[in-house]
Formats: sequence, structure tokens, C-alpha cells
Amino acid sequence: MSSKQQNEMVQEVAKRRTFAIISHPDAGKTTLTEKLLLFGGAIRLAGTVKGRKVGKFATSDWMEIEKQRGISVTSSVMQFDYNGHRINILDTPGHQDFSEDTYRTLTAADCAVMLIDSAKGVEAQTKKLFQVCSMRGIPIITFINKLDREGRNPFELMEELEAVLGIRSCPLNWPIGMGRDLCGVYDRQKTRVEKFQGDSHDVIELEEVSGYDDPIIEKMAGEHLAAQLREELELLDVAGDPFDFEKVRKGELTPVFFGSAINNFGVQTFLDSFLELAPQPQPRKSTEGEVAPEQEDFSGYIFKIQANMNPAHRDRIAFLRIVSGKFQRGMSVKHVRVGKEIKLSQPQQFLAQDRDIVEEAYAGDIIGLFDPGIFRIGDSLSQKNDLIFDELPTFSPEIFAKVTVKNALKHKQYQKGIDQLTEEGTIQVFRTIGFEDIILGVVGQLQFEVFEYRMKNEYGVDVQLHRQPFQFARWIVDEKLDPSKFRINSTLVKDKKDNYVALFENEYAMRTAMEKNPSAKFLENAP
Repeated sequence: MSSKQQNEMVQEVAKRRTFAIISHPDAGKTTLTEKLLLFGGAIRLAGTVKGRKVGKFATSDWMEIEKQRGISVTSSVMQFDYNGHRINILDTPGHQDFSEDTYRTLTAADCAVMLIDSAKGVEAQTKKLFQVCSMRGIPIITFINKLDREGRNPFELMEELEAVLGIRSCPLNWPIGMGRDLCGVYDRQKTRVEKFQGDSHDVIELEEVSGYDDPIIEKMAGEHLAAQLREELELLDVAGDPFDFEKVRKGELTPVFFGSAINNFGVQTFLDSFLELAPQPQPRKSTEGEVAPEQEDFSGYIFKIQANMNPAHRDRIAFLRIVSGKFQRGMSVKHVRVGKEIKLSQPQQFLAQDRDIVEEAYAGDIIGLFDPGIFRIGDSLSQKNDLIFDELPTFSPEIFAKVTVKNALKHKQYQKGIDQLTEEGTIQVFRTIGFEDIILGVVGQLQFEVFEYRMKNEYGVDVQLHRQPFQFARWIVDEKLDPSKFRINSTLVKDKKDNYVALFENEYAMRTAMEKNPSAKFLENAP
């Protein structure tokens, strides 16, 4: 690689920011995503999620079931340019019945934006997603949304971040009032006030001030709110965590921004700050050691497979996170798992379901590859070495159902649907020993609904799901496995790779089995 090419590679990587937005349902995630796309010029009009009757759907919700329910079910990928940066947003479902797809998408991000509703604080779903980010040590930047409504005290919200998630926080701006009294936010780093102008934030109104005790603030917000702001910020200066860039990068401190996505208030300033705080594409671990984004040879891994994104074509798209090197359309790469060279001829980039054929892309970018059935989640593609990236985690299912097909003549389509949706990661499939019954395991109830809906609409098969009483799945590693010891409130099944898995109805049943099988390992994830 010439020094000119190397320089170009370094510059392209430095431009990129790849992040996921994590939140609980109704915290305003789709709205925030739309507003970010609006700033990038990627869409002309942000479609608000609630206006479903108008037939104008949010750009990031494309599957029919999402349009009907007004929620994001699958994770979609959007890309746009802003201020000299190339931004890849991974939009994750926030619905309480979300799925493994969400967890896996986080492995393709270098950073996460955590969105919190100012009235509700940290909710259960956010906690689960946060734990996945934490495990990977990725930086988290927090946006506390819906300031235009009455919400909780900002100090209370920060305390909750620490108590529930175990992460310290450092607010980079601070609200002046809330709900009906909202006047603006005070920018602690740039000592200025961004004024709240109701619904019209096409032009941001900023007022430079000498500090939070500047008389301009009192003139703008009134005596009461100005005094409250002084008091709160004095307290923050003394008792709050100082901003520490290194701690943010390690995921030990989260910078906090306040705003209102629906009013476009604080979103652009958040985006500008985010670009300074978020890391550029990071190295990934592999069997050949750490792979740096600036390395000459192209490499990447499949983190998601989505069938039937375009109903007219019944296609399957494999989503690839580029880890290193430069991608060029038509290039040949090694599909490491199958040991074959393949040509990447129709790569696509996304604005939700609108796609463009991509000619070139760099580390940090997400591209979609047409999949004739050769890819699985976790597959590595590489130009030179037979490197394999660290396996993507599978997550232990918590809800189970036995599945039967209503029309026995449709067995072939049924099998195809089960196989494809398993590969896509929509469901996990287990087979009972002896009877060969099929039991599905999922992380969230919504996965079952998506499974039924897609089996009917995409494969023409009506299925019946019979809920099972199990709550836990544990992969069993034991050379002297005795199936008879798994009879009390539990059952022994096999996963798609023929590993033994025990399903338990409750913790007592699991503890009993552990006591009876002292030589066995009980693993939460597949070995």
C-alpha cells in the first residue's frame, strides 16, 4: 500500500462514527433517529411515529408488522454524512419484547447513545441493553429526552443512572425549567444558553453568557428559574463528577445531554458534541490477534441476516460490519467458514429500506450483501488471512413454546421457514429427545409474534404455538450425561448443533439438577 493510499485509509476511518441507539419503548428513539437523519439531509421530512393514520411511516420502520404496531421490531441500519463525518446509525428495537437481534447489533457498534425519558428514568429494557454495552466496555452517551413535558428532577435521574446501571454521569448541559416552564438548556462546556422555542427549532437560538450567574439568564428565564439554575450548577460544580474524556472512552463515565427530540430542541448541539466524544471505528479481536481498522487487507463479519426486506424479490440480506481495509464492489474475499472465495458483486448501503449500490466502503461502515443462503451470523470474510472474529454471543432464551404446523402437507415450506428464521437469529430451535418435537426459545414474546407473522406471510405456513412452562435454558457439558436426572420440572433437548440443553421450569429445578450432576457444567450460552 502506498503512503498516499495509507493516508487516505486513515482519513476515511477517522471520519466514521458507528453507533447504536438504545432505549426503552416510547422514550422517543425513532423520533431522535429521524431528527438526526434530518440534519444529515438524508430525509426531507421527519415522519413522527404517532401520525400513523396519515400513512407516513417512520423511515427506520419498514416491516409490515412494525407499521401496524408503530414500533421498531428489527434493527435497521442508516447511513448519512454530516459535518465532514460519515455516520452509521444502528437502530435497535426498544419494544419490551425485543430480541437477540438487538443484542447482536450492539456488537457492530463502537459506541451507544442511551435515550432516557425524563419522566420515567431508567427502565428495565434500557438496563438489559446497557449491560451488553458494559460487557464490551463501549462508551455510552446519554440523551435525556422529553424536557418539554413535566419530568423528574435531573439530579434524581443522575442518581438513578448510578444506582441502577452503576455508571457515573457528567451532564454537559443542564435544563432551565421543564415542561411548561422550559426556557432552554445551559451548555456547561461552551458557557452559552440554547433557547427553547416551542415547535420551531429550524434555526437554533444560542446566547453566549459569561457563566450560569449571567444576568442575561435572569432576563430570559425569570428570577425563580435563574436562581434554581445557579443553585443546581453550583452543587454540580462541587459534588458532580468532572468531565474525563478517558473515562468516557472506557465506558466508566457517561456524558449527559438534556433535550426534546420531538421539538428538535438540543438535538443538533447533541449531534455536534457526540461527534467529538464518540470514538472512530475500533479494532476487533480475532483468532489472528487484534485487527486494526487501518490495516490494508479487507475484513469484516456478518452480525445480522434479514430475509425478505424487499417483498417483491423475496431476498435475504446479510449485514456486514467492515473491520479493516477498503471494500470495493466486485472484490473477491474468502468466506472463512466454508473455505471458498466469493465475489461481493451487489453490496448495498441503507437508509432503512431505501438502498444504494455501494462502490466502496471503509472500516466502521455497514454494508448489506445479497445472501443466496451461504451466510450465517458470525461468519468472517477476509481478503488474506483465515482469521475468525470472536464469536457473536447467543443469549439464553427465557420464553419457550412447542410449535406445530396446521397443514401437514406444508412440511417443506415449514422446514425452510424454520431453518431461515433460525439462521437469521429470530428464534432458537430445540428438538426434544426421542419424540423429535420442536421447541422454540426466544428472549422476548414479540419474537414469537414475528415468527408466526413471517411464517404465514413469507412461507405460506400457519403454525400453532403452545407455550411451555420453562423459564431457563442451560447448555450441559458432561461426558457422563444421564438424561434420567433431568426429569423433575425440566426436560433435556438438543440445539441445532446437537449440543445438550436442559430447560427448567424454575430455579429450584435447576439447583436440583446441578446437585445431581456435580461433574456437569451448566452454561448460559452455547459452548
